[in-house]
Amino acid sequence: MALTRLTMTDEQRKSVALEYLKAYDHGGVTSTGGSILDLFADDAQVYFPKWGLANGKEEIGRMFGDLGGRGKSITHDYSGFNWIMSGSDLFACEGTSHGEHVDGPWRAGVPEWAAGRWCDVFEVRDWLIQRCFIYLDPDYAGKDTARYPWLAK
Repeated sequence: MALTRLTMTDEQRKSVALEYLKAYDHGGVTSTGGSILDLFADDAQVYFPKWGLANGKEEIGRMFGDLGGRGKSITHDYSGFNWIMSGSDLFACEGTSHGEHVDGPWRAGVPEWAAGRWCDVFEVRDWLIQRCFIYLDPDYAGKDTARYPWLAK
């Protein structure tokens, strides 16, 4: 038996990534009331700084639980997203966010060096996220300043 792969357009891939980001903002619930994990392939990978690489839905769920336990709220600023499409399953989205962490609130650009700017690299195939590598500063409240002398200025 041959494997079939559904061909997706860049706009369709973006729609899957956007559904993921909106679900993340809504406590892991998709627009249809499903779980954010439904958007991932069974063997998907997700990377988050200071957590590491989660392999498969079970580990991804554990990662999201760990991260969600530290955050009170998050909102991605959808209107400012920069989509970097490659014409393949692999693409990136750059953006900003704001919200509240257990250590305090954050907003991209306040101050300019603090958390809130991010870039996610996605691989989306067959309407599922195969890979999502998240690149950001996980120090949402901006408390890790002692190690960076230029921040004391």
